[in-house]
Amino acid sequence: MFFAMNTKAVLHKLAYISVVGVGVFLLFFIIVCAWIGYEVKDLCQEAKREYSGECVESLTALLGDESKGFRMKNEAIWALGQLGDRRALPVLQSYYTGVIPEREPLDKSISQYELKKAINLAGGGFNITAMIMRY
Repeated sequence: MFFAMNTKAVLHKLAYISVVGVGVFLLFFIIVCAWIGYEVKDLCQEAKREYSGECVESLTALLGDESKGFRMKNEAIWALGQLGDRRALPVLQSYYTGVIPEREPLDKSISQYELKKAINLAGGGFNITAMIMRY
């Protein structure tokens, strides 16, 4: 009888710890998604101030602007990937060489690694942050 009561208490504690763990995970997930959404929105607003059109159009225009540095272009690539919009695919693919070096300084060249990720996300890859940002 003591063993059965003790097992019940342990199971109750495990259930409590599981619920708290899931709650912490969901809170962390929501914070990360909100941060990503804020960063994308901020980059979109910056691009819209300089170029016309919607977010995707403005970010792709920034990407093609020869006067912009590589860091800014890589941020635009990241944002386009986070948006997950298929309209960005042709532009992203036009910069992709398929050769991904081990180390890519983000201020020295367009990141092939970021392009690969952005192409995957814009091409319909699993992109939960884009799904959340749409709502």
